[in-house]
Amino acid sequence: MSKTFMDYKKMINEVALLERENELVLLLPIKENKWSIREIIGHLYHWDDYNLQTMVSQMRNGAILPNFPDHDQHNQKGLQSLEGKTAHQILTLFIEKRQAIIEAIEKIDMMDRFTIGSSKRAFSSETFIKIFVKHDAHHLKQIKDFLVTCH
Repeated sequence: MSKTFMDYKKMINEVALLERENELVLLLPIKENKWSIREIIGHLYHWDDYNLQTMVSQMRNGAILPNFPDHDQHNQKGLQSLEGKTAHQILTLFIEKRQAIIEAIEKIDMMDRFTIGSSKRAFSSETFIKIFVKHDAHHLKQIKDFLVTCH
């Protein structure tokens, strides 16, 4: 398994560590006018769900995958879909979805190349996942910085 996939998988362990946190800590905004840890993990979960259902299932050599949805609308819809769920339930959902997407992506031939929307850039499953490794790292830093101030 490549470093990219290992980094992507590592987020499962990072999120599992959050299960030790008090529900109330997970509900606090990380900064004024920012999401809580619950919302951040819900956001990551919703992107994993979208990628598993819409993108990974179409990753074949020569395929043209759909454009990514409008990020703001997608994020808002994702958080609305998780209303009524506790932070700890969302952590579990994220872990399960991340495991599922990893299993699905491992079945894709590493040599397959595909494009997204009208872009000419050819992606492999690894270069596609690298986008989300960076996304994970951005949010993980926010979470860790916040938790340092809480403890």
